[in-house]
Amino acid sequence: MSIDTRPESRTPDGSTPPTDGPSPHPALEPTATEAVAHGTKIDNVVFGVTAVIALAFVAWGFLSTDSLGSASDSALTWTVHNMGWMFVVLASAFVVFVIWLAAGRFGNIPLGRDDEEPEFRTSSWIAMMFSAGMGIGLMFYGVSEPVSHFVTPPPGTGEAGAPGAVQTAMATTLFHWTLHPWAIYAVVGIAIAYGVFRRGRTQLISSAFAPLIGERRAAGTAGRVIDILAIFATLFGSAASLGLGALQIGSGLEIVTGIGEIGNGVLVGVIALLTIAFIFSAVSGVAKGIQWLSNINMVLAIALAAFVFVVGPTVFILNLVPTAVGSYFQDLAMMSARTDAAGGDGMAEWLAGWTVFYWAWWLSWTPFVGMFIARISRGRTIRQFVTGVLLVPSVVSLVWFAIFGGAGIHAQQNGTDIAGAASPEAQLFSLLDTMPMATVTSVLVMVLVAIFFVSGADAASIVMGTLSQRGTLEPSRLNVVFWGVVTGAVAAVMLLVGGDSALTGLQNITIVAALPFAVVMIGLAWALVKDLRSDPLMVRRRYAQAAVEKAVVAGATEHGDDFALTVEHADEPLLTEGDTRPSESSGIARD
Repeated sequence: MSIDTRPESRTPDGSTPPTDGPSPHPALEPTATEAVAHGTKIDNVVFGVTAVIALAFVAWGFLSTDSLGSASDSALTWTVHNMGWMFVVLASAFVVFVIWLAAGRFGNIPLGRDDEEPEFRTSSWIAMMFSAGMGIGLMFYGVSEPVSHFVTPPPGTGEAGAPGAVQTAMATTLFHWTLHPWAIYAVVGIAIAYGVFRRGRTQLISSAFAPLIGERRAAGTAGRVIDILAIFATLFGSAASLGLGALQIGSGLEIVTGIGEIGNGVLVGVIALLTIAFIFSAVSGVAKGIQWLSNINMVLAIALAAFVFVVGPTVFILNLVPTAVGSYFQDLAMMSARTDAAGGDGMAEWLAGWTVFYWAWWLSWTPFVGMFIARISRGRTIRQFVTGVLLVPSVVSLVWFAIFGGAGIHAQQNGTDIAGAASPEAQLFSLLDTMPMATVTSVLVMVLVAIFFVSGADAASIVMGTLSQRGTLEPSRLNVVFWGVVTGAVAAVMLLVGGDSALTGLQNITIVAALPFAVVMIGLAWALVKDLRSDPLMVRRRYAQAAVEKAVVAGATEHGDDFALTVEHADEPLLTEGDTRPSESSGIARD
């Protein structure tokens, strides 16, 4: 036995790996953990290219808003008409893909060493997954989406306002907010967690492509292109969320202060103020900033939901939960197959405003959310990961939309024109206006959205900082602040591009920006499967299968039906060195 005099190895999070127990399989030895150490230098190519293009986009938007708006409209038309089918197919394909991973032979593979326990207790892990399911989107669409589908059902689904429209509204809403988005996030989450915690790679999207394109290309030009696309996806997806937050805060100001309709100039001012608040949060550090804000927001959000549940139509909401779940699964196949092939221009317009927008939005959020759920899932198996990621946030969405959407639909049915509010972002305030303490709860909503804005910009900026700083877990504060400011500026531009319909501007640019990353996601899924096939657990399984088959054949040939198997050292390897499949000389068919 030789003594290793090399420096102490460390796991990708900087901690010392456990030394007790059996040695890990050779395939588990860290390969490039230096890149995730604190203080890693910025990748000048990735940061430089993304920064220049992002700043150019901001300048274009402020200097020639109409020109950018026209370009985004044209790009949207082309994308929805020619590539809308791809968004529809990919979203459903990823649901099937992650369920296949969890239910099949890869499900027992741990996202860490073979002997590693989960980093967080199950209760803490579920709580963090719960927080991941919250955000500006639920605040913005909690009332408006179910009510919108109730008064204007998707083309070809039924009569508006009819009893059946309640089922359609809730099923469509859950379709957009439960299994599909979280399956998309799970693909990136598994790829990152597996690569970092089991293979010892850097926390970069490009690193997950190493099994497909090789380590050298993943660390070279091809990998940098992938990381650049991931940054742009995160930038525009996060900016869309911040834009929604600004719209909702602006609507709240109109109602609470009575100042009348406010324009995009005021919304840009709201974004500027919240961006300044984000800078203070970022400078204070992750533990003092984003974690503190997230904890406060979770409590406030639960309090608001509990208030609406108790004061609102409680029995109707309770009845709505099983109805919504049943309708969702009943209509799932039909909803998953909607394209403009059957509905023409009406369906194309509806898809652009809803399903295709959502799938593009979720795709653009995958680097952000995927890296977060990866970081909290160390030590979990793929089966545990997929189960938690699909179920916990989906339950959060179900409860949230049942409470707020159910209350909104109930009010609409009983004569309060929630759908007639000036804008979608005003519908939540219209609902609260029908309840006691309307002013207090409206202010609470604005506070919630503001904190979601700051914490969301903080977290997204850390992800973009990580991607532009060679995968470090702790990017420099200056890097994080830069991306936060740029995200706020992009959100302002996206609002201005929409003109009188700011929401349209957010949706249009999000769909177009997500298209390149959709292609990256396809390659990522392919690379992940290739990586998992060579996992040590899979290798050992093939070793065992080859050994048993060879022994049984030999025993039956030499002794007929009466023989016994024993275990002893083999003189000849059943697998060739460096291969993960049975060798031809073993006489066993390749897997």
